[in-house]
Amino acid sequence: MTETVFTLPEDFDGERLDQTLAALLHQSRAFAQQIIAGGGVALNGGPAKKSALLTEGDVITCKFAEPVAIEAKPENIPLDIRCEDADLLVVNKPQGMVVHPAPGNPEHTLVNALLYYCRGQLSGINGVIRPGIVHRIDKDTSGLLIVAKNDFAHNALAAQIAAHSFAREYRAVVHGVMKETQGTIDLPIGRSGRDRKRMAVTDRNSKPARTHYSLIAQYESFAELTLALETGRTHQIRVHMAHMHHPVAGDPVYGPQLKANELALVRGLNGQCLHAAKIGFTHPRTGEWLEIVAEPPGWYEKFLRRIEK
Repeated sequence: MTETVFTLPEDFDGERLDQTLAALLHQSRAFAQQIIAGGGVALNGGPAKKSALLTEGDVITCKFAEPVAIEAKPENIPLDIRCEDADLLVVNKPQGMVVHPAPGNPEHTLVNALLYYCRGQLSGINGVIRPGIVHRIDKDTSGLLIVAKNDFAHNALAAQIAAHSFAREYRAVVHGVMKETQGTIDLPIGRSGRDRKRMAVTDRNSKPARTHYSLIAQYESFAELTLALETGRTHQIRVHMAHMHHPVAGDPVYGPQLKANELALVRGLNGQCLHAAKIGFTHPRTGEWLEIVAEPPGWYEKFLRRIEK
């Protein structure tokens, strides 16, 4: 049983207890409501209701059982391998596949597939749940992901990412008409104080984030872009484009309220229209610069044809 005590900061003054607790614990609102209903939360030493409105300085005491550890097991899931040798492999991940097991997604992930395919030849730096995973892309983002087969390769690739010498280029369809054909978005990103599942452009507890974009094609109410990441923050492209009032089409988290004609166009997208199309890196053992490219999948091209009309 874990006991955590929070003294409410000013940021959450006037907010509901369940929303605040979810943000403080970095858990879902449903999780917070569950432990409140079970009597695991006290407010200023007394009983707590999920709808209680909080005041700066309030003391929240929370007790809950530690989550059960997740075990990643090998699964025979086909993989689209674009490059492979003794040190690494590059896989083209389909939309809808989670990268590694987590609560709510304990199986059928990329890691489950890698454990079967690589037969234990994966780096162990990120532990048993994320073996070989050097960087991630979202579940509903398709495209290229590099995997390290040993700790030597993992450390070398991670160092390139930290030094911003690891190239990552995406293609995306976004809402609206672009005013500029190219540009750089240099705005810090951090966890949203209102919803732990969301990231936001913020100066509070944030990290620098830079996204370079260029226009591929402009349509009536959508645009296709190439986006290059200089940094790799969680949801970076999605957050930056939404902040610029050009959210990625089909984005269920950062997308806009849609008009009837736009709703008809994005119907059929199973998440954001975002594809990791290219990665470039220096091979950790040979020193050779490699670039791997994956064309957008069929669903992406189908959406382009739909908005062209």
